[in-house]
Amino acid sequence: MSQLDSLDPELRGPLEELLGNYPGGVYAIEDLAERRRIDALHAAQLVEAVKAAQTCTTEERRVPGPAGGADVPVRLYRPERLRPDSPAVFFIHGGGMCLGDLDYEHTTAVKICEELGVLVVSTGYRKAPEHPHPAQVDDCYAALRWMGDNATSLHFDPGRLAIFGGSAGGNLALAAALKARDLAGPALSYVMALYPMVDHRHTTPSSHEVTEIGVWDRRTNVEAWEWFLAGQQPDGYAAPLHAEDLAGLPPTFIDVGTADAFRDEDIALAQRLLTAGVSTELHIYPGVYHAAEHYAPDAEAARHMWTVRFRALRRALGLRPVPADADIDADADADGKEHDV
Repeated sequence: MSQLDSLDPELRGPLEELLGNYPGGVYAIEDLAERRRIDALHAAQLVEAVKAAQTCTTEERRVPGPAGGADVPVRLYRPERLRPDSPAVFFIHGGGMCLGDLDYEHTTAVKICEELGVLVVSTGYRKAPEHPHPAQVDDCYAALRWMGDNATSLHFDPGRLAIFGGSAGGNLALAAALKARDLAGPALSYVMALYPMVDHRHTTPSSHEVTEIGVWDRRTNVEAWEWFLAGQQPDGYAAPLHAEDLAGLPPTFIDVGTADAFRDEDIALAQRLLTAGVSTELHIYPGVYHAAEHYAPDAEAARHMWTVRFRALRRALGLRPVPADADIDADADADGKEHDV
């Protein structure tokens, strides 16, 4: 039985189309430069499609980087009607610490900005293997600190600032939140970490199970961690699951699919957060692989995941909830869409 047989049928079709063009998946391409080229090409195509329809405006800036480091590129997203002192979201793209740029998840940043009607600041960061840890964490935290220091000129309420990231971006969102706690940085009100990459050990059952899905399988993850750590023993900022103390973090949201190599480490992270007294929301989606909503955005499961995420963000940021009749699967347990902890 193929691992693909366990997937949600709506999510499987787009994945099989991808595997038809790239056997084993894009991340199985041996040459990193070629992998980056193909990833960037796909991102550029999506960006052009989104730009034709988006209503929010964007602005490119470079902001002060970490001490002794270069400036960090950021992109500001503003909705058509941005109210003064509204909430804001600091956004970190994924890519396994070795891929991506500000265009990589432009679609998601636009979605958040327009759905919530808030300022979104998306940050770039240096990539492994050319720049191993702590370059990524340092760059993201420097950009977050800049955002917090400039709340007045950016016209957002610093008391309602959420941090958002998926996969490697989820790792970096958690790491930046830990640094903000440890260094008395910006007062974050919420962390949304989608299927975060948080454990360097590769010992969980799910890390061994997911080997032929074609989207961030075990081999790719082992390789990415090797590049990211470059022989270092990870600290709690590199591998947040193993941070010595998670107490004092903002309320945190985590979601992950059952067919994701990160499934078990994310469950373990949620358990550690709860034990540390952090208000934690965990969603586990059956038949969902890593970042499936990007590959099959129109699938019911993908739309449901975004409904749940936006409901949580609205609540955390003090925004008006969507009408009840516009909500999808309000009672998720009734149809088996998710399991909450």
